[in-house]
Amino acid sequence: MTTDTTEKGLEALIVAQMTGRRHGLDDGGFAEDPEPYVGLHNWRLGNPADYDRAWTIDLPQFRAFIAATQPPLVEALDLDHDGPTRQKFLARLQGEIGKRGIVDVLRHGLKHQQHEITAFYGTPSPGNAKAAERFAANRFSVTRQLRYSATETANALDLALFVNGLPVSTFELKNSLTKQTVEDAIEQYRRDRDSREKLFEFGRCIAHFAVDDAEVRFCTHLKGKPSWFLPFNRGWNDGAGNPPNPGGLETDYLWKDILTPQGLTDILENYAQIVEKRDPKTGKVKREQVFPRYHQLGVVRALLADARQHGVGHRYLIEHSAGSGKSNSIAWLAHQLVGLRTEQAPVFESVIVVTDRRILDEQIRDTIRQFAQVGATVGHADHSGDLRRFIESGKKIVISTVQKFPFILDDIGTLHRDRRFAIVIDEAHSSQGGSTAAALNIALSAAGAAQEEETVEDKINRIMEARKLLPNASYFAFTATPKNKTLEIFGTAVPEAGAVKHRPFHSYTMKQAIQEGFILDVLKNYTPVDSYYRLIKTVEDDPEFDTKRAAKKLRRYVESHDHAIRLKAEIMVDHFHEQVLAAGKIGGQARAMVVTGGIERAIQYFHAIRDYLTERKSPHRAIVAFSGEHEYGGVKVTEASLNGFPSKDIPDRIEEDPYRFLVCADKFQTGYDQPLLHTMYVDKPLSSVKAVQTLSRLNRAHPQKYDTFVLDFQNDAESIRKAFEPYYRTTILSDETDPNKLHDLKSALDAAEVYGSAQVDQLVALYLDGADRDKLDPTLDARVAVYKEHLDEDGQVEFKGKAKAFVRTYGFLSTILPYTNAEWEKLSIFLSFLVPKLPAPKEEDLSKGILQAIDMDSYRVEKRAAEQIRLADQDAEIDRLSNILRSFNEMWGNITWEDSDRVRQLITKDIPDKVAADTAYQNAKKNSDKQNARIEHDKALSRVIINVMKDDTELFKQFSDNPAFRRWLADTVFGLTYGQ
Repeated sequence: MTTDTTEKGLEALIVAQMTGRRHGLDDGGFAEDPEPYVGLHNWRLGNPADYDRAWTIDLPQFRAFIAATQPPLVEALDLDHDGPTRQKFLARLQGEIGKRGIVDVLRHGLKHQQHEITAFYGTPSPGNAKAAERFAANRFSVTRQLRYSATETANALDLALFVNGLPVSTFELKNSLTKQTVEDAIEQYRRDRDSREKLFEFGRCIAHFAVDDAEVRFCTHLKGKPSWFLPFNRGWNDGAGNPPNPGGLETDYLWKDILTPQGLTDILENYAQIVEKRDPKTGKVKREQVFPRYHQLGVVRALLADARQHGVGHRYLIEHSAGSGKSNSIAWLAHQLVGLRTEQAPVFESVIVVTDRRILDEQIRDTIRQFAQVGATVGHADHSGDLRRFIESGKKIVISTVQKFPFILDDIGTLHRDRRFAIVIDEAHSSQGGSTAAALNIALSAAGAAQEEETVEDKINRIMEARKLLPNASYFAFTATPKNKTLEIFGTAVPEAGAVKHRPFHSYTMKQAIQEGFILDVLKNYTPVDSYYRLIKTVEDDPEFDTKRAAKKLRRYVESHDHAIRLKAEIMVDHFHEQVLAAGKIGGQARAMVVTGGIERAIQYFHAIRDYLTERKSPHRAIVAFSGEHEYGGVKVTEASLNGFPSKDIPDRIEEDPYRFLVCADKFQTGYDQPLLHTMYVDKPLSSVKAVQTLSRLNRAHPQKYDTFVLDFQNDAESIRKAFEPYYRTTILSDETDPNKLHDLKSALDAAEVYGSAQVDQLVALYLDGADRDKLDPTLDARVAVYKEHLDEDGQVEFKGKAKAFVRTYGFLSTILPYTNAEWEKLSIFLSFLVPKLPAPKEEDLSKGILQAIDMDSYRVEKRAAEQIRLADQDAEIDRLSNILRSFNEMWGNITWEDSDRVRQLITKDIPDKVAADTAYQNAKKNSDKQNARIEHDKALSRVIINVMKDDTELFKQFSDNPAFRRWLADTVFGLTYGQ
């Protein structure tokens, strides 16, 4: 028997492992198995012919479930005949699913006329034999090659999962052995699966899975091209992906561990849900289908299992990075802790959630709303005595703030010693105002004097240190960046090398969050001011380059050590306008944060930035944020008096124009989530966790956000590296980049002759003009063919590596350097699309999936803006004179020129002047497009070179015999003449 390495073979393997039937569709039929299902093998094999496309139901499976659990309904609903009675019921069933979602219908059933229909029986409570019998009657089925469309009848999904005949999930499978990956499965969902099909309507499935043998992704709502697929991977080496699996495929955990009937039931009962979010500005309600990510499911299940086994009186530290979805994890945990039981009794009688986040409050309510009456379940302990009153009235979840936490602990330890509590602490968020901190500090005066700049984490730790561990409570603390004290108090003690170290109970690292795309890497473009200055100074003395104002100011600042606030404010404002706003970052919506060392400094910066914005005639404005009242210039001021609006409006106002700068003194530096923050200017010493928390204000993802930038006036790269390493779990901060590296990389890439300038120009023009993907691929595919045919394996590896290096290096330098280069910008766009298409031996591909990761429309907006500053005025001069000469020397310096000075004069002056004077070329520039102008330019250049032959035969010989030289010279001269 030959091993089946095809996609269909993977499909058969998965089904065989789920059902215990080895042959799938080839077993000769779909008769019922008389034996009960055990272990993993309790999925039934569905027959694709049984699927009713109009009603999106496997009717035989549904009828069998009803017959086994509610037999009178088979006749009452006339399920055996395709008549009006059954049609009315199916219409009602599908209408309820469309309105409420499949999860709610499975949980709560539906009413039809005088009938109440149970669609699913949930997990039985321990010792309840009748409930166990009903649960066993549920029918979990998996169907291969499901033809789902009533119109496109040939279209088929690889797999679909059903619960009692109702579809809950779909699968597209790919196999790397056939050169296809999970990215191809995602593209198939986006391109080939029409989101208007009934099966793909919102809420009808809990998740659509794209799966290969190495990765799993899922999407809860198919929307065509914008469909968002999230990773559902276990994580590997503290990063993304999956670990090697000695027992099978790297992704078999999906069907062996997660989507077992028991596991899927748990997800349906406790995690998957539709939530409604109201936009506070427009009042519009948006519905979202929620499905847990792998680490969310993992941490909640692990915590519940440990608490069930060991009971009350333990502490758990959960170190989950920003972007991990902590709010949902906390909400799911809090709800299930209420219902956690052993065979004897509930493990906890009440759950206390300590947080200052209103959004978390709302998420807990949304999560619980689908299980019980919210009013009877959740209370808010805002005043003394609330806890006792809520407990007496039967409320199971009590939400409170950090400042009330010590009083709650006292009540638990004295008034309620006979009850068992779970205390869930959200330490990730720090209050944005000073009043909360002040109130807490007063409340904690008995526990010791409050420390300046104390975070929520510090406050929680002081509370815990001041009170002994309560034997009738367990603590579940969530944080992204635990301090050593937090690890000591809440972490798990682990013996290591003769000592005891404290570890988190569960972790989801910053490295994994970045690699999975949930947050951005804020260190990718981290630049200390001295490095920034050195980069600019490399071009400062170029005789053909008119340096920008920011470079001159920066030189004055660095070289004279002039710490004037005004000077640094000008550097910040100039950089933000010229490198961030002009480049269209975040679709032109980018904001900047200025981090200062104190209130006095923040107010100084606010005034300096405000005044300079006015001088520049900029339409933008700054906001200042600090706590309390401060005397400045002999006058008492507050942030409200300076800003002209209440303090509570700051988070909303910074999202609105004209406000673009947020100047902070110890506010908004932890727990502040604003995706529009792109750039940070740091003028404050940072170290340890504070550095991580502050810089991480930039990391929140946005559909149009591809990078961030930090300009640091006080800290160095090494100290920031050390601060981030414990949370990153990977090497960070690359060495300083020399701009000349781009010249070297471009020369090497050009010399490989995989592409020419005409192809680069063509693709960039198409893309920036709004062409669809199918207009770009022919150009790219032709270049891939050249790459494969004309480069050997070593050449391919070298070309692809340098192409990726060019994209990375240019992406970094383009946010820093105050000069622009049209050819670099165009080549960067071109290579961003070419690199993912280039095959190469298996290696870490940092550009993998860029065509899927980038929203082409929003990326186009940013590149069009970049075109305005990098392309519009630069075509007249493809590069500065010194760089042209440098490029010439590096590329052609190995040729023995009889008179090299004469050759340089010809290339940079004589030949361009004569070409520019050509009448046909001048007419083409005036009356036609750039492509036709290029054609006339090349003709004019040939005529000029022929005339040059009598003066310089060696130059003519290189132009005639050396294609690479001819192309380089043509590009150079065209760049120097087209804009004239």
